[in-house]
Amino acid sequence: MAKAKVIKTKTIDGHPIEYVDEIIGSGGMKDVYFSPDKSYVVAFFRDKQDYQAKERLGMISGKFRENIFNNIGGDYWRNQYCWPTHVVEYEGKLGIVAPTYQKQFFFEFGSKNNDANGIKGKDKEGKWFASASLRNRFLDTRELGDWQNHIRIALLISRAVKRLHAAGLAHSDLSYKNILVNPINGSACIIDLDGLVVPGKYPPDVVGTPDFIAPEVMMTNHLKKTDPNRKLPNINTDRHALAVLIYMYLLYRHPLRGDKVHDMDSLKDEELSMGAMSLFVEHPVDFSNRIKVINAKPTELPWKDTSKIPYTVTGPYLTELFKRAFIDGLHDPHKRPTADEWEYGLVKTIDLIQPCQNNDCLQKWYVFDNTTKPKCPFCGTPYKGKLPVLNLYSSRKEGQFLPENHRLMVYTNQSLFQWHTNRNVVPNERISEAQKKREGYFVLHNKVWYLVNERMSELMDITDPSNNIVIPVGGKVEITDGKHLLFSKQEGGRLAVVQLVEGK
Repeated sequence: MAKAKVIKTKTIDGHPIEYVDEIIGSGGMKDVYFSPDKSYVVAFFRDKQDYQAKERLGMISGKFRENIFNNIGGDYWRNQYCWPTHVVEYEGKLGIVAPTYQKQFFFEFGSKNNDANGIKGKDKEGKWFASASLRNRFLDTRELGDWQNHIRIALLISRAVKRLHAAGLAHSDLSYKNILVNPINGSACIIDLDGLVVPGKYPPDVVGTPDFIAPEVMMTNHLKKTDPNRKLPNINTDRHALAVLIYMYLLYRHPLRGDKVHDMDSLKDEELSMGAMSLFVEHPVDFSNRIKVINAKPTELPWKDTSKIPYTVTGPYLTELFKRAFIDGLHDPHKRPTADEWEYGLVKTIDLIQPCQNNDCLQKWYVFDNTTKPKCPFCGTPYKGKLPVLNLYSSRKEGQFLPENHRLMVYTNQSLFQWHTNRNVVPNERISEAQKKREGYFVLHNKVWYLVNERMSELMDITDPSNNIVIPVGGKVEITDGKHLLFSKQEGGRLAVVQLVEGK
């Protein structure tokens, strides 16, 4: 077989590129080719593109890219986006140049039964991990990761969407097909960024992917693009798609696909159930779109049984955001949570998770709920033993601390970071290397909990106001019910009040 020819050309801005004249993949609009060293790809649009499309691609690979990657925290985004770097025109076809996907985003083990489904080596589209049926029927369990890593994936996606929106951009087609994920280590990368929407300047090319199209877009999809009543993808529709993504990555079911039938015509029913008549499957008052367990496949259970695994298992912060997304904001776009709010809620949720004490639990982690007898909602294993919960307070004025509605669950080797000890430190793309270093950790020794101080120069036990005890770096302090620990006297320094929860 003859070796494929290598094409040498230049991008529109004069950058030399090469690609092997052999299609390695085709999407809905483009054919993709590898560079000889496979460090980047060249993707050509099959259909002829107009001047506006060429101008938009130039802005996306130029000004918009520079705005994100050349500012504070820019290096962080190189792992979160597969962003086009150049525009190329060759033999009448317009194309883009983009980095090759990282190795971690390709299936290492593939599917069950010696990769019977043939996905080993294929890219890890998020759809494989957001459906209980696909997970249970096809995927090798070594590919699934755990629930903690799914929360981290949701956090990374929220943060990446937040950055796009801050730049005035909308993805327009945010879905599990345009995000690569790796649940083994909790990584995510947004792809297909050549369709970014600039409101008022560059309209969207597509209305979105089924499952993620906002109701207002579905309702007006029959109108012409020029009709002022037509709703097109924008930042608000991205917010709907983001909420759907997070719900599906954590609960492996769709928030709107219940068993209510609106029309016997399947196409009309889809239009109504995702559009004008869309209804949250866990709506607290209207039960008409509930998922009927009797209709669920065995591979979809227990996830499709919302009485066994309701959305409230995601914890108090995400529960409130899901209410706003799928009850208040489903048909009122301005009430939908922002990507920034999802990021903040997910960060606080990570502080609430606890490892399941059942070694065979597939999810491994869960949000600890001490309003009832705490147990893992996924496998039913009750928590046994005493567990410290740190209720965090922060200072606004010296000596005055206010509650933050933020708690940190403790488990063996749980780490304490600066974003726990000081409210002015936020764990996002702007955090410095110094701020990433662990401040201390928790350990259970002879049935007694301790906090070991690694870096906190001002750590104090102030439980007794008349006898403040300094805990030196390298020292430890016993964690008991009602203990008051001052992490720092600096501005924004936090105080932790310990609550000791008794398990079964």
